[in-house]
Amino acid sequence: MTRTPVQEGGLAWSPDGTRIAFDANSAAAPGRRALWVADLTGGPAAATLHELTEGRGTNIEPAWSPDGRRLVYQHTDPENSADLYTVADAGAPQAVRLTSSFPPGIDRSSLVAPEFVHYRAADGQEVPAWLFVPKNLDRTKKHPAIIWIHGDGINQNFDGWHVERNYSVYYSFHQYLLQQGCVVLAPDYRGSIGYGKAWRQGVFLDAGGQDAQDTVEGVKYLASLGYVDTSRIGVWGLSYGGFFTLLDLTNAPTTFACGVDVAGVVDYRMYYEDPWHGSWTYGRLRAPADNPKAYDVASPLMRIDRLERPLLILHGTADVNVPFIESVRLIDALLEDRKTFDFMMYPGEFHYFTREHVLRDAWHRVDRFFAKHLKGEE
Repeated sequence: MTRTPVQEGGLAWSPDGTRIAFDANSAAAPGRRALWVADLTGGPAAATLHELTEGRGTNIEPAWSPDGRRLVYQHTDPENSADLYTVADAGAPQAVRLTSSFPPGIDRSSLVAPEFVHYRAADGQEVPAWLFVPKNLDRTKKHPAIIWIHGDGINQNFDGWHVERNYSVYYSFHQYLLQQGCVVLAPDYRGSIGYGKAWRQGVFLDAGGQDAQDTVEGVKYLASLGYVDTSRIGVWGLSYGGFFTLLDLTNAPTTFACGVDVAGVVDYRMYYEDPWHGSWTYGRLRAPADNPKAYDVASPLMRIDRLERPLLILHGTADVNVPFIESVRLIDALLEDRKTFDFMMYPGEFHYFTREHVLRDAWHRVDRFFAKHLKGEE
């Protein structure tokens, strides 16, 4: 086997132990992932590789059939959310679709496919991102835009629908916003997977520092397009993305028109002290006593007095990924500083909103919030 610069995962041994199936991203566009098979019949040194899938989209999590002749896997692309496909490991690969989970009433032709782009970071590095532009947009005029910040700090965006249900929900909502005339930019800030070791580890001891600045620099990229109104750019994100939203609104108080924080961490000292999240925080920042300046950076709560633009906060009370107490502390600080903000809690809801009535209420609030502050609608 050989080392490659791409992101690999989903390794699965064939029943006879001679082959390994895996998924790997494209070096040219890391949001695209293909299925590969490594044949080790002649030993690791003589291993051969062949690709089973082609074209746009994401193919992950291969699993062998009992006879070792076929693989079943998950596929998404700009026009299809996650479904199961199967393909043979011999002969000309011809994928066969097994499931169809997409609602039949939705016109696939109305969906906007993302464009893979790069823009310059503050330190000169190139930030990869996915740009969505509404169809038939009048590019002679200026339009509102939204920067979406994915969570986890170690996730990534994909070429089309996200392979994780939790993020595909946000992807679908962005398709709705595109139909409302908003341009959407989804950056894979440093720390995101799929872009090599250096990019992935570039956030060590610097959570909320250069990685958050990568998202702010997206505003300059949007300005360079010529059809985005830089006075009407919103920012929002879930979890680590909510944390970034708070940082962006306080570190760059007048850059964004508004922001939506969905279950974001507000102070990593508090997150470190939580018994369930101390090890994650230590792995990223070490202990607060060992790295106090980094923890200062990773605390939008310490700079909440700098908030100038409208903020919407959404959080579930049963969240175990980012405890609800984080938003409680945030709201208390906002009240103390006499800031105006919007807030909604969802009793019993977890980190990723799942219940229909919660999603309906949350997305309605986000929709009206962006319409009011980016388009002037009441």
